[in-house]
Amino acid sequence: MVLASLWLCGCIFVPHTTTIYDPACGLAERHMSLKAYQIGAFGGCRNQGCAELLVLAGAVSAASLVVSGSVVVVGEVVYWLEAKTQCLGR
Repeated sequence: MVLASLWLCGCIFVPHTTTIYDPACGLAERHMSLKAYQIGAFGGCRNQGCAELLVLAGAVSAASLVVSGSVVVVGEVVYWLEAKTQCLGR
């Protein structure tokens, strides 16, 4: 659990959009997913400063996960509705 929390503390999460061609409908469908990016490693910190840095990094990581995760969920619903509407119109 400690290793997982240390790994997450050094990451931010961003939405990523991919496009896939659907030959059945003849259109390009977009899909969203989350990508994790490591923002850096901590080294050379000591005592209270290190603890504060880890707490701040964990808060940033958690906030980026919540915000980006919400964007991905809403984006996926919008892209799904868009694809179904365009496919039914053909």
